[in-house]
Amino acid sequence: MKELLGAHLRDWLITQGVAEYYAIILQSAIAVIIVLILAWLSDVISRKVLITIITKLVRKTKTHWDDILLERKVFNKISHFAPAIIINLSAGMISHEPTGNFIQGATHVYMIILTIMLIDSFFSATNDIYNTLPVSKTRPIKGYIQIVKIFFYAMGSISIIAIFIDESPLSILTTMGAFAAVLILVFKDTILGFVASIQLSANRMVNIGDWISMPSKNADGTVIDISLNTVKVQNWDKTISTIPTYALVSESFNNWKGMEESGGRRIKRHLNIDVKSIHFLSDKEIEAAEKIKLITSYIQEKKEEIKLANPENEIPVNQKRLTNVGTFRKYIEAYLQSHPKIHRDMTFLVRQLQPSEKGLPIEIYVFSNDQEWANYEAIQSDIFDHILAIVPEFNLRVFQNPTGDDFKNLNKI
Repeated sequence: MKELLGAHLRDWLITQGVAEYYAIILQSAIAVIIVLILAWLSDVISRKVLITIITKLVRKTKTHWDDILLERKVFNKISHFAPAIIINLSAGMISHEPTGNFIQGATHVYMIILTIMLIDSFFSATNDIYNTLPVSKTRPIKGYIQIVKIFFYAMGSISIIAIFIDESPLSILTTMGAFAAVLILVFKDTILGFVASIQLSANRMVNIGDWISMPSKNADGTVIDISLNTVKVQNWDKTISTIPTYALVSESFNNWKGMEESGGRRIKRHLNIDVKSIHFLSDKEIEAAEKIKLITSYIQEKKEEIKLANPENEIPVNQKRLTNVGTFRKYIEAYLQSHPKIHRDMTFLVRQLQPSEKGLPIEIYVFSNDQEWANYEAIQSDIFDHILAIVPEFNLRVFQNPTGDDFKNLNKI
């Protein structure tokens, strides 16, 4: 039809006295002008009118997904097809073969590129819409979306190549089968990342927002993005660590999500007591300890227990007696139980560890009820500030290696 229109225009020009050579040139020029005007009008109508109407309708709806499609410019990319279709349909009227075929091929390539961009925007919008759902926190689909995009990009590239070499896309795919090994090598990281993404999602190993630490990759912070090939972690110093997705499957890492969900954060620290300062409490020391409110009831109970357990005129070595280190341990327990920042429903231990050349370790193993890093460190520091300061009240000494001042004092003696 379009060829007939072009021929009629050419014949009409010839009947008006225009030479055939110039009639062909003039016919092509007129056709180009008409097609460009039509293409411009279609672009204006689709972008300025239709997109404006669609935008107003989207803004009025209560749903959020259509706003995301608008933000991703899905409708804008659809509007770009209008001028391309006009030019493609009018290629025969603009010029004869092979120029007409070239124009048609060019518009086909343009429309394939537009289709790929449209699919890319649509799936990006799909991921954004999915991320608004609660399930996205534990089941991210960004990796799968990227795989689908790669597939369509590959199909689009093959279609464009097929147009340039005038071959069927199927024949190109058949030929590429011989290069499968090369493709596997080129896309090795993508394939590994895809498999790792499935494992991470299926086993719920890590999600966006989780705090993970992976010393081998210098990562310690919050997961901010999980994609096909990489996982991005914002470290506590605000740097970004990029970890290959498959590394989270092939290597070990710590996920602190369980700690965050438990409502407590572990405090596990010890101080070393100088063994030479450990002794039985004298009557005077027991009276002094009884005045400490946190262990008053404990001391009174122990005094009654000792009184009943020890017969009269028994030598001290056979008697049941209180030690300063045992009383100190009970004091720590009472102090921590009264502390408002210690979790009551989680593991609570104040214990002795194996003595060593550095003394007797007294370990505190409890959980704070505040998980925020700065607050947690402050709680832990306040507890040990108090414990270290109270040690001399029980006539105990904290062990530490000799310093220069110790040797200076020794020389004075």
